[in-house]
Amino acid sequence: MAKYLVIVESPAKVKTIGKFLGSNYTVAASNGHVRDLPKSQLGIDVEHDYEPKYITIRGKGDILANLRKEVKKAEKIYLATDPDREGEAISWHLLKALKLEGKKVYRITFNEITKNAVKDSLKNAREIDMNLVDAQQTRRVLDRMVGYRISPLLWAKVKRGLSAGRVQSVALRIICDREDEINSFIPEEYWTLDASFDLPGEEKPLIAKYYGKKNHKAAISSGEEMEAVVKEIEKAEFVVSEVKRGERTKKAPLPFTTSTLQQEASKVLNFSTQKTMRLAQQLYEGIEIKGNGTVGVITYLRTDSTRVSEEAERVAAQYIAEVYGKEYAAGGTDGTKNNKKIQDAHEAIRPTDINRTPMELKDSLSRDQFRLYQLIWKRFTASRMCPAKYETTSIKIDAGDHRFSVAASRLLFDGFMGVYIREEDKEEENTLAGSIEEGTKLQAKAFDKKQHFTQPAPHYTEASLVHALEELGIGRPSTYAPTITTILARRYVVKENKNLYVTELGEVVNHMMKDAFPSIVDVNFTANMEALLDGVEEGNVNWKTIVSNFYPDLDEAVKTAEKELKEVDIADEVSDEVCELCGRQMVIKYGPHGRFLACPGFPECRNTKPYFEKIGVACPSCGKDIVLKKTKKGRKYYGCVGNPECEFMVWQKPSGVKCPKCGSMLLYKGNKLACMDEKCGYVGKIPETGNNSENSNQ
Repeated sequence: MAKYLVIVESPAKVKTIGKFLGSNYTVAASNGHVRDLPKSQLGIDVEHDYEPKYITIRGKGDILANLRKEVKKAEKIYLATDPDREGEAISWHLLKALKLEGKKVYRITFNEITKNAVKDSLKNAREIDMNLVDAQQTRRVLDRMVGYRISPLLWAKVKRGLSAGRVQSVALRIICDREDEINSFIPEEYWTLDASFDLPGEEKPLIAKYYGKKNHKAAISSGEEMEAVVKEIEKAEFVVSEVKRGERTKKAPLPFTTSTLQQEASKVLNFSTQKTMRLAQQLYEGIEIKGNGTVGVITYLRTDSTRVSEEAERVAAQYIAEVYGKEYAAGGTDGTKNNKKIQDAHEAIRPTDINRTPMELKDSLSRDQFRLYQLIWKRFTASRMCPAKYETTSIKIDAGDHRFSVAASRLLFDGFMGVYIREEDKEEENTLAGSIEEGTKLQAKAFDKKQHFTQPAPHYTEASLVHALEELGIGRPSTYAPTITTILARRYVVKENKNLYVTELGEVVNHMMKDAFPSIVDVNFTANMEALLDGVEEGNVNWKTIVSNFYPDLDEAVKTAEKELKEVDIADEVSDEVCELCGRQMVIKYGPHGRFLACPGFPECRNTKPYFEKIGVACPSCGKDIVLKKTKKGRKYYGCVGNPECEFMVWQKPSGVKCPKCGSMLLYKGNKLACMDEKCGYVGKIPETGNNSENSNQ
């Protein structure tokens, strides 16, 4: 009989960890949290020192009953939940729910699910860290106070089903502020002037950019100014007045944190933050690898640390020296730290074994798991490599009183770029094969005059919003994805072509929050609250002090808002569908299962029907609209709105473009267009104006 019980959060970990431990160990899962605040009430005793009232989560009774049976058989119990505040709190709740006080109970953590890490954690077992637990309790209690006191107010004044949140309301405000900035932006005109010169021995012309006057930089702000400059330089002689040569290095990137992984996966792979975290969780918990069983292939995915363990450094240096050459192995890149507390018990997100290359795992991973693992592997490998080196040439070319400048570079040593190139690493500058000397006279071949207008700040994407939240100190690695998911689910924000746009509903909620609860949606207040939570984790701040200082002000603000805030009417979006029962124009409403069409004549007319999103393409069979539909299991497909009379149906998004080869419909497949008739086999490029693959397939 097994003597020791190890309790983890996820059933997926049971299989992975179980094979590392002998027959003396039983591994069981709690399936996440087992206790929480009750859904039906605030669950915090504001009259008696803000004590939380925890209850068993519905549906967890059987899990706890099974765990109690295992506890009775075990001599020692190891709580092996995730290595962060949330994981520490789950262990504490298990301790309470299973009544483990007085038993031999130990807390163990591991940053990666590998045999060595799990066995080492057993040797370094400790007690539950109540500072970590209290930091999580503080966040949970504050979030509950904000949600349960303000959300009912939104229901009463706007509509049911809305919610407010301590972090989500600030995220919404950040997006709204950017929208206001874009709407109020006035573009300003400016011009650029490039001169091209033919140089002996060079295949490409040398392109020089207008700098201004010899003694100071000057902008060209109108067409008239441009013509005046060109008139002067056309008569002048072009002379190379200065040539400076040097070297510069481009440092290897740091390995991924949660935030940078979410940003890069969005930019490179078109993944949402939620999708990135789901896939990373799978890679962390364990993948079935042929010949090896279930193995965790990346380290813990919720981290703001760029630290790498000494062992991982050593193995990476050895791998890089063997595969790429000794000159590529850097022996480690210093991680940067800001003034926020970094959860440095964690490491950066990296492969658990650098020798396990993406191509080796390709057959064991799904397509998206492979793409994410490859991104993590390449980034980590690059981070342990030497910088790239460039030879640089800076040239100044004078024409009378005017000056042009050239920045040319030539790659001498690719370093980390042999493995991993980011968008910002791609060189778009001039390259010089030969040399050019001071005093050389040049003949201008052509002038390229371009008019431009300044652009407003771009709309936020999921990636840039995560970056903004991190920069402002709002939320922590575990909160970015749920925050964005919530504001999208509440329809405060919609996503189109990766950009986040505020809806009318989002604007109303944001204005209400700013008017009635300015401190809740104040960026600095929220960032300061995060710093206080870090103080609780460090043992420097009492968690109930934070709560007792926060709640009275919130309570007063809610009572004032109940009296002073006016009710707001959000109009339903009118569709182009006519109610067949009464002739009214039907409206789009939101229910628990998503959007549906309803007659605005309710309660006289109670007609409702499913809402199908039109994609702007006509059915090739009957000419009616093609709409996005879902199977009973939730898989997306595209079908004719005239179903069942018309049976047209495809899994990929139709483009509306006919195949030049056979005349059938072309479908979006990845970054290509392919004929829906597989026998035809035509494949072509997506036109510039076409939808991209992210919108078509995700």
